[in-house]
Amino acid sequence: MKLADQIRQYVIDELVEPARAAGESVLTMRSGDIHKAMGLDNRMPAVCSALDAAKFYDEAGVRLVSRSGPNQSSTVEWTLDL
Repeated sequence: MKLADQIRQYVIDELVEPARAAGESVLTMRSGDIHKAMGLDNRMPAVCSALDAAKFYDEAGVRLVSRSGPNQSSTVEWTLDL
């Protein structure tokens, strides 16, 4: 499995689905937190690219509400409508 697919699957399994199960309607996530939780080393561009891709939104069944921060950084935040 490609790293981008692993990142997308991690976010769906560990962030999106638990938020849905808890009855949340909105989720805000940060690239640096995902990078750290996955134990990645110097792969911030991969995290940002994987989560900026339309494929992620389709697979997760979410809609992007907002994205803030630079192009590829540990401070990028995505807010999703679940």
